[in-house]
Amino acid sequence: MKKLGELLLTREPFSEIVMGNTALVRAMIEAGTRVVASYPGSPTPEIAAAIRSIPKEKRPFYFEFSTNEKVATELCYGAAVNGHLSTVFFKSVGLNVAADTFVQLGLMNIIGGMVVVLGDDPGVNSSQNEQDNRHYARLSYTPVLEPADPAEVYTFYKAAARLSQEKHMPVILRLTTHVCHAKQRVEFDRWSQEPPDNTPKFDPDNGPYIPIAKAVFPLKRRALQRLEEVRKWADESLLNRLTDNGNKSRGIITAGLPFLSLMESLREVCGEKPNILKLGVVHPIPKETIENFLADHQEVKILEELDDFLEKEIKSMAYDEGLDVRIIGKTDPEDWLEEYTPDKVYAVMQRTWPELLAPRSPDAKGKSEVSPRPAQLCPGCGHRSAFYAIKKALAETDITVADIGCHTLGFLPPYEMGQLLMCMGASPGMAAGLSLFNDSRRVVAFLGDSTFFHAGLPGIINSVFNRHNFTLILMENGTTAMTGHQPHAASGSNFNGPAEKIPVRQVLEGLGVRHIFEVDTYQQAKLTGMVKEAVETDGFSVVIARHPCMLKFMREQRKKPGYKSRQVDIDQEKCRRIQECIAEFGCPTFTQYPDGRIEVNPDLCIGDGSCIRTCPAEAIGIPHIAEEPVEG
Repeated sequence: MKKLGELLLTREPFSEIVMGNTALVRAMIEAGTRVVASYPGSPTPEIAAAIRSIPKEKRPFYFEFSTNEKVATELCYGAAVNGHLSTVFFKSVGLNVAADTFVQLGLMNIIGGMVVVLGDDPGVNSSQNEQDNRHYARLSYTPVLEPADPAEVYTFYKAAARLSQEKHMPVILRLTTHVCHAKQRVEFDRWSQEPPDNTPKFDPDNGPYIPIAKAVFPLKRRALQRLEEVRKWADESLLNRLTDNGNKSRGIITAGLPFLSLMESLREVCGEKPNILKLGVVHPIPKETIENFLADHQEVKILEELDDFLEKEIKSMAYDEGLDVRIIGKTDPEDWLEEYTPDKVYAVMQRTWPELLAPRSPDAKGKSEVSPRPAQLCPGCGHRSAFYAIKKALAETDITVADIGCHTLGFLPPYEMGQLLMCMGASPGMAAGLSLFNDSRRVVAFLGDSTFFHAGLPGIINSVFNRHNFTLILMENGTTAMTGHQPHAASGSNFNGPAEKIPVRQVLEGLGVRHIFEVDTYQQAKLTGMVKEAVETDGFSVVIARHPCMLKFMREQRKKPGYKSRQVDIDQEKCRRIQECIAEFGCPTFTQYPDGRIEVNPDLCIGDGSCIRTCPAEAIGIPHIAEEPVEG
C-alpha cells in the first residue's frame, strides 16, 4: 500500500478513501498550484499534514506556515500577481485577521489566480464564535463555491482555480468542519506535471495595483462586472444540481453539508419527497436557475446553516421578479445555531412541514447519556504548573485576561485564570484598558509564544509606548501546540526545515520592555515569587513562563532507542488525603476513590514529576521506570 505522499503524487487516475482536507491537496497538485500558505487553525491543519507527507524535494508547490493569516494572504497575493496560481487556507476566524488585505483582493487584477480556502466552524467545534464568512464574500465582491463532501472538495477546488485564473479574481472555497474531516472514496484524475514556469510575470500595466482614491472607482466597477460574469457562469455550472422528485408543490434550496443531512432525513419521508436544488455556487447565486426553480413550485424551503444569507437574497429576487411562491426561511431562533447534522435538519424540516416526516419518539435517536468530560490540560503540561504557581501570587480580586491557545483552559477549575477572552493577541490591549483608573485591582494577562508573533506584538508595543500598568505572563512552550505542534518564529525551524530562531526575550528587550522575568514553570515556588514581584512593579512587566509542550516532548522521547516509560507513585502511608494534587493542581493522572484514597493512573502518568512539589505531605514519589504490563 502506498504511503500518503506517494499516493498524492500518483500520475495515473486512481480512487482512494480520503478526508476532505486530503482531497484538497490532490486537487491543488492537479490544478498546477505553485504557492500555498497558511496559519494553523482547525478544521484545516490536516491540509498541511497531507502536504508534509510529500517529501520537500518532490513537492510541486511551495508551502509555508506564515506568522499569521494576514501575512499568508499577502504572500499568496504577491505570488498570484506574479503569475503563479496560489492558495491560502485558514480557519473561520482567521479571515478576521486577514480581512484588511482580503477585502481589497476583489479589486485587483490577479493574473495567476488565487483560491482562498476557509474552514468555517458551524457548531463551534474549535472556535470562539459561529461566524458565517459568506458575509465577507458579499463585502469583498468574491465568488464562493461550497462543497458538501470530500469528492466535491476535490472537484470544486479545481473549478475555483480555473474560475480564478480566467477571471483574474480571488475565489473562496468554503469548507465546514464536517466537510474537512469527512472521509469518502474519491475518484482522482490523471496528473500530468508540466515543467514549472518560473518567469516573473508581474507588470504594473496589469493593474493598477495602488488603490488610491482616483483608482478605486474604476477598480470597483471592474469587480462588480466580473462578479456579474461569474453569476452568468454560475447559471451554467454543473456544480449546481437538481434532484427532481416530480413534486411541483414543494421544493428545497440548500447547499453544502445541509444537503447531505437533508437526504439522510428524507429517508423517513411520509409523503411525496420535495424537489431539491443543491447550490454549488452560493455567491453570487445563480439567478436564472433559482428563478426557474421558484416559478415551478408553490412552496420553497431555504435550508442553510448559520445566517439567513441565501434566504434574504432569494426572497429579494423573488420580490423583484414578482414570483408567486411562498418562500420559507428560518422560522425558529434555533435555526441560526449549530451544525446542520441529520438530527438538526430533521427537526428543522418537521417544523417546516410537520406531515412530511414521520414523528420521532424521544428515544428514536438512539443516543445514550454520556458523562460530562471537561477539557483538560495534558499530563505534565507546563501551563498547569504555571497556573498553580501564579494563582498563589494573586489576590481573588485581581483581574486575569486570557488569550487563545492551550492555556485558554486555565479559566476552568481549579485554576480559574483568565476571566476575559476575545481573539488571538487581544489580551495585552484588554489588560491595558482594564488597568486604567484602577489602583486597587492588579491586572495580569496571558499570551502564548505562537500568538506573541501572530498578533501579540502590537498590543505589547502599545503597552510600552503608552506606559500601561499590568503584567503579561508569556506562556512559552516552543510550538503552536493547540493545533498540532506547528513551528513558529521562535521554534528554530519552519515547515521546510531549520530556520533562524527569533528569541522571545530579545524581541521584548528590543521593544523596550524594562521589567522581564524568566523561569521554567516546573520551578513553582520561584515562579510564584517572580509573579509577586512583577505585579508590584510599576508599569508594564513580562514574566516568561517557559516549559516545552510535554505532549510533543514525550512523542519525541518515545521514538528514541531504549526509551522506558516512567511514572510517579503515592506513598499511601505518608498521604494525609489533603487532596492538593487533585483539588488545586488538577493533573488528570490522579484518580480519587470513594474512600478518599488517591492513586496514579499508569496509562496517563508520564513521570515528569511536576506534581511532586504540590504535595504538602511529600507523599508523591520521584519518577521511576514503570513496570511492563504482563501479557496473558
